[in-house]
Amino acid sequence: MDRTVGRLWFHFSAVYLITAYICSLLYYEYDYISSKRIDYFCSSKPLFHQFTILVRAIPASAGRNISDSVENFFTEYHPSTYLAHTVVHRTSKLRGLINDAKTHYRRLVRLQSNPSQINSNRGSCFGLFRRKVDLVDRYGKRLGDIEQHLRLEQSQVSSAGKEVPAAFVSFKSRYGAAIAMHMQQSNNPIHWVTEQAPEPHDVYWPFFSSTFMQRWISKLGVAVACFLLTALFFIPVLIVQGLTNLNQLQIWFPFLKSILTITFISQILTGYLPSLILQLFLKMVPPVMECLSSIQGYISLSDIKKSACFKVLWFTIWNVFFATVFSGTALLQLSLVFEPKTIPTRLAVAVPAQASFFIAYVVTSGWTSSLSELINLFALISSLVTKPFSGNSDEELEVPSIPYHQDIPRILFFVLLGITYFFLAPLIVPFLLVYFGLEYIVYRNQFINVYAPKYETGGKFWPIAHSCIVFSLVLMHAIAVGIFTLKGLPLASSLLVPLPILTLLFNDYCRKRFLPNFSAYSAETLIKKDRADENDPTMAEFLDKLVTAYADPALMPVSFTATADSLRRPLMSTAED
Repeated sequence: MDRTVGRLWFHFSAVYLITAYICSLLYYEYDYISSKRIDYFCSSKPLFHQFTILVRAIPASAGRNISDSVENFFTEYHPSTYLAHTVVHRTSKLRGLINDAKTHYRRLVRLQSNPSQINSNRGSCFGLFRRKVDLVDRYGKRLGDIEQHLRLEQSQVSSAGKEVPAAFVSFKSRYGAAIAMHMQQSNNPIHWVTEQAPEPHDVYWPFFSSTFMQRWISKLGVAVACFLLTALFFIPVLIVQGLTNLNQLQIWFPFLKSILTITFISQILTGYLPSLILQLFLKMVPPVMECLSSIQGYISLSDIKKSACFKVLWFTIWNVFFATVFSGTALLQLSLVFEPKTIPTRLAVAVPAQASFFIAYVVTSGWTSSLSELINLFALISSLVTKPFSGNSDEELEVPSIPYHQDIPRILFFVLLGITYFFLAPLIVPFLLVYFGLEYIVYRNQFINVYAPKYETGGKFWPIAHSCIVFSLVLMHAIAVGIFTLKGLPLASSLLVPLPILTLLFNDYCRKRFLPNFSAYSAETLIKKDRADENDPTMAEFLDKLVTAYADPALMPVSFTATADSLRRPLMSTAED
């Protein structure tokens, strides 16, 4: 008994030591990334989004359009720093026409590359009456009609009636843009609402076609959809956990009782199959969360990815960890709603019982995801399935971007498993070390040779990782308190109570010390950068480009017919020509 008590006190010391070690790593990492973020800003060339803000909820003025209102307002209240503005228009219909034009143009390119398909037999009545059709001429005429319609629609959209009460406003200095962004512009706080503009190629233009009421309804709808998705996902979790319990599986499927007595089959069904099934269901979550975030009202693709990353992370924690823990034990009874003071003891009973499942989950989900990422298995299968139907050539394939909303939540979830199980089931640690080693090797290659970033995050995903690790520490403390209570060590449980409080105080300090650097740059940094650019001879040219940098791509001149005319010429000239 004394030896068992001594081992428990060893675990108690380990909880304190690992908490202190992880908090020190978090502090230095937060400090390192924060300083790197500032260094990146100071060493970068002038970028358009550093001088630009987005202004929304522009109030309507009698006898003035949106553009005139923006011009008059910023000329009056920011006369020394205001440079130019670009009013946003409703261009959702234009984008549809441009996509149609690109589709027809690609078809013309494919026909020219395969001359045998230029003349096609078309007819009716099951092919009894056929006639030759010049497909190049046919698609060329359609392309010309679409382009003419596109120009007409562009002229109509450019008129004052199609404006959205939002505009990108550019300034002559970064400091001037920062002042305009952080100061309340009007006595009415819901008018002239400002925020930092994203990079021009990072702007999510469909967002601007929504009104304030539509955005508010979409946010409410997304919240409800996330709740329903979380509730519905509990069904496959119950099925998966039913597979991990052999006795429960025999009750559900009594005709399989003779087969389940075979050791090899029972090990496959209860060991690896549940993790594989759960992983297949989880593959659907990131694209769904990205779709929900895209209709939530964010103005940039990077914000959509960041929001989707947060949604996928907490969905994984609550639906994979907690739902698995509580559905796979005796706590599957309807008494899941319990008093807060009993949470540690219930976690102490439930979490250790699922150690074998999560070890198998690390192998089936973690190791296989690393290897499939290396060969891009899902992208390869998707390409093989869709390419014969889409007809896209190799030149049309886009270089993939980093799937932050899919990879970061998975890595952080395994961090949570490592923190919560290191003193309950240390056997999981070697499997996690192998996983993180594979991730380092694989993603080092992917970042260098495969992925091409579409936008610069500037380390903005790190606060999500920091908060998740702090949550994992607090969860570990709650489980440890419950374990020591069940083992009859009330003194150890009492001594652990201050630990989550100290961890949360540490988190609050880090948020106040480092988080402001992730939301905005200081006046010191901005002014130094502006002064360094005063002697740059290319600044005048940069400011000239800044005036038109945020023009909607859908309003830019588009010409496909001039290029399509060349498709009618033969690939090689004959001697008679």
